[in-house]
Amino acid sequence: MGALIAVVNKKGEDATNTAVTMLSALSSATTDAFAIASPLRVKSERSIDSLRQLRLDSNIIIGYRYPADLQSERQQPIMLKRAAMIFEGRIYYTNKIFKIEPFAIDLQEHGKEAARSFVNKIFGDYAFVLAEPAGVIAGRDAVGVCPLYYGENEGFAALASERKALWNVGIGKSYSFPPGHVAVVDRENFRLEPVKILSYSGPKQITMSEAARKLETLLRRSVAQRVSSLKEVAVAFSGGLDSSIIALIAKKKRCSVQLIHVSLEHQKETEDAKKAAETLKLPIQIRLFKEEDVLEYLQKVLWLVEEADPVQTEIGIPIYWAAEQAAETGFKAMLAGQGADELFGGYRRYVDDYSLGGEERVRKKLFNDIVEIYKNNLERDSKICSFHNVELRLPFATFELAKFAAALPVNLKISPEKDSMRKLVLRKVAENVGLPEAISKKPKKAVQYTTGVNKALKKMAKRQGVSVRTFLQKTFNRIFEEAPLK
Repeated sequence: MGALIAVVNKKGEDATNTAVTMLSALSSATTDAFAIASPLRVKSERSIDSLRQLRLDSNIIIGYRYPADLQSERQQPIMLKRAAMIFEGRIYYTNKIFKIEPFAIDLQEHGKEAARSFVNKIFGDYAFVLAEPAGVIAGRDAVGVCPLYYGENEGFAALASERKALWNVGIGKSYSFPPGHVAVVDRENFRLEPVKILSYSGPKQITMSEAARKLETLLRRSVAQRVSSLKEVAVAFSGGLDSSIIALIAKKKRCSVQLIHVSLEHQKETEDAKKAAETLKLPIQIRLFKEEDVLEYLQKVLWLVEEADPVQTEIGIPIYWAAEQAAETGFKAMLAGQGADELFGGYRRYVDDYSLGGEERVRKKLFNDIVEIYKNNLERDSKICSFHNVELRLPFATFELAKFAAALPVNLKISPEKDSMRKLVLRKVAENVGLPEAISKKPKKAVQYTTGVNKALKKMAKRQGVSVRTFLQKTFNRIFEEAPLK
């Protein structure tokens, strides 16, 4: 996994130093190589310091950070006639290999229209930037699995895989590049255009059995696409509904599956994960941490998540543990169940909305959460996994599944009764694929609680006499003060 940047100097001055400064902020646990390109020249080096000696004499520069041991990544940026392109991410096919070069050529020849066509027709998790003499063309996948941010100030307009790269050149206010959009960036404007986005509409009339059959078909296809290029894959595993369905389907696709369970010590969920692994007849790695370990990992996670939000942090720590474990045991890709709760009503708050405001209120809430999932979940987890050079593949986070879920009647997801089961249609799929009731009817429990991370952070904050939010903000501020970007 790599990370990209793009910058346009609005004054027409050379942007080489700005691009290198942005690249230097990108995070990685591996030994990296770096590349920068103008529309006319490209240069790769094993160190940032070597790049600092260069001057490309262009106000438009793109850059790439990639693991130095990945031969396939060394082809980027792709140089064309008076243009250069970086493509970060993956396109999912089951029967052919996606090649970047033909798309790069098409993008150079047809510009924004080629970018629009690609985003509209191609399924995958990706972001891309093209540097041409007139500016930058950029795009992002329709769900937003692959992180991309943008911002501008008086001197620069820029894009990057991490907010830190923008902060590093004085762009304090950054935004998530909206999924399913393309942008044209030049010295005068930053023009974003929607291409492939969800639209809110009334529910589709469908029975539970029909919905479950359709959902199972979509999930099987999605998992197949995400394991087709792999001989082995890790699965972030809680022992619950979402991760168990993914693990079982992946196993049936004849991919060697390794379950990874992480938690603080002495949590009940660990025993549940062991039992679920036995039921699935899959090997499981279990890595347990002590409460005092949380502070050490907290600082790393805040650096990667790039905000001090309590929920983001509490979920980010277990994701970091799982990605670290996957990397240490040699896995290059990890499946996870993120997205299922937003698509199929997994959170308790949906039941509260349903009972208080009725079906239409909860449908709108569910739809908004599906649309915003990239901000609330996907960017966080992708950045953490990318840091470890582990590619996060999310079978639930597809445009096709999002469109299907958004059109489902609410009563196929949840009921308004207090303490009732949620994700009803997904539980029906679990039953259909052969998961036992101990898994298919297991109540939803958020990872920050089942791993004990939420309680550990509360204890830390209490010892300082502050709220968790204040504790995290103080820690966040200290991290960036002690390790200043430059």
